[in-house]
Amino acid sequence: MEKQGKIVIIGGVAAGPKAAARARRLMPDAKITVIEQGELISYGSCGIPLYLAGMLPDIESLMTTAAGLKRNVEFFLKEKNVSVLTKTRASFIDREKKEVVVSCLDKKKEERIPYDRLVLAVGANPIIPDVPGIDLKGVTVLHHPGQAQFIRTSLKDGVKKITIIGGGAIGVEVAASLVGRDREIILVEKADQLMPGVFDPEIAALIKQELEDNGVTVLTGEGLKTLKGDSQNNVKRFTTVKGIYETEMVILACGVRPNVELARECGLAIGETGAIKVNQYLQTSDPAIYAGGDCVENIHLVTGRPVYVPLASTSNKHGRVIGSNLAGLKETFPGILGTSAIQVGEYNAGKTGLTEKEAVKLGYPVVTTIVSGHDTAHYHPMHGKGIVKLIAHKETGRLLGAQVAGMAEVIKRLDVYAVAIQLGADLDQISKFDLGYAPPFATPLDLSIHGANALNNLKQGLVKGISPRELQCMLAEKEDVTLLDVRTRVEAKQRPIKGFVVNIPLSELRERYGELSTKRRIVTVCPLGVRAYEAACFLQGKGYQETFFLQGGISALPGLIDLD
Repeated sequence: MEKQGKIVIIGGVAAGPKAAARARRLMPDAKITVIEQGELISYGSCGIPLYLAGMLPDIESLMTTAAGLKRNVEFFLKEKNVSVLTKTRASFIDREKKEVVVSCLDKKKEERIPYDRLVLAVGANPIIPDVPGIDLKGVTVLHHPGQAQFIRTSLKDGVKKITIIGGGAIGVEVAASLVGRDREIILVEKADQLMPGVFDPEIAALIKQELEDNGVTVLTGEGLKTLKGDSQNNVKRFTTVKGIYETEMVILACGVRPNVELARECGLAIGETGAIKVNQYLQTSDPAIYAGGDCVENIHLVTGRPVYVPLASTSNKHGRVIGSNLAGLKETFPGILGTSAIQVGEYNAGKTGLTEKEAVKLGYPVVTTIVSGHDTAHYHPMHGKGIVKLIAHKETGRLLGAQVAGMAEVIKRLDVYAVAIQLGADLDQISKFDLGYAPPFATPLDLSIHGANALNNLKQGLVKGISPRELQCMLAEKEDVTLLDVRTRVEAKQRPIKGFVVNIPLSELRERYGELSTKRRIVTVCPLGVRAYEAACFLQGKGYQETFFLQGGISALPGLIDLD
């Protein structure tokens, strides 16, 4: 193991400080220098929506350790014996001389810092749309704590009409964090659904419904065209392809691009995704230079292909692996599933592996399902409802992807699926997982197991199901379909279903199924899909071959009934 040498790390937010801390623990005598062009280091940017929501007392909460120590230059020097140069920009890497050319932004002084091994942890840059008015006052990106402070100050000063451009994870979380206090929040996404790179339409629709239920105006399929200001250059309105809207502040959350300028200028290989190409040890094309975090591409563990998915969790894993390898441990980083989670109002949601759209595009034969259920025993006073979508290989049953949403503890289930996918588990194996059970924590057959069982039933052809999106299309196109509501009469009366509906409670179906026409397509429905599944099995056994059950039930299809 290496015990000495000069290590230089460019980038002081996530992967860089993690690499420095890991390397220091393994190499007590190494000289470690971190170069950061900003003033702040090692801050939790993912906590910015919490700060905007007023859940944190101040922005410095994002820059402290669990013990309450502020992670600043003095902290890294005294606690880690790591020298951090803030407000210092790395402008060039001289690979031949093994030197980094830097300039102090305060003194405008240039110098060269020698290295034995170099780490690039330079992150990503926010995408700024090229539209008229983008430089107006009140228009800001949200990529740094300083920008979050500007937004919060503006809110305290009385700004009420706020627009977020971009319906990705950051845009959605920020929109949810700003609701209330008589504010008018508009979220604009040019795609026809929210978070198009993360969720399939069914799950995205649930998130959209949660935002709208909390007072957010969600505009999908509307790309930003222009921003207009008043005589003092304060932003006052914006236009999309569909309309003109009033606003007092615009927050740009249009995604990021990997910062590859330094790497490209010194001749390092750039991958097909546009990010820095690294090997399994997170080395660049120069073995003396490592790279990690949002500036690099990763290998997708399902497809084996390069992908660019910038996530804080990945950056921290990268930092640890790099720190180990700086010390000569030869640790590898296998790749990612793109596992991510968000909180939207009272909703939790997340994704791992491939979406159905991604899997189909890549040529996988897929079978999918959506299920609804509870995260604890239904009689437990703290139970919540969760919705799961699973995507599996139609022939082998191997799980390819999972998405979850709901007020329940669904992220626990997401993690089960992430491990299953990474280890190559199929549906039958997942259905036998020995998971922890007690009424406060799960149902006897956990929601994650329920999802695997349901998809296995469809894969084996034991029953026919229809997704919420497919049913929506049928109803919109006025296809010849009967919705068979198998809820009790009381349930059906309290929350009537829209469309051509026949209410026959499941308890009466065996005596009354003859009332149903064999010439119409039948879709059985209930709140969670369980009773509808039983009804479909019965009817199919009686010769009603064009009978389907609504996967996930009414819970997975916003708008089918009035949930109020």
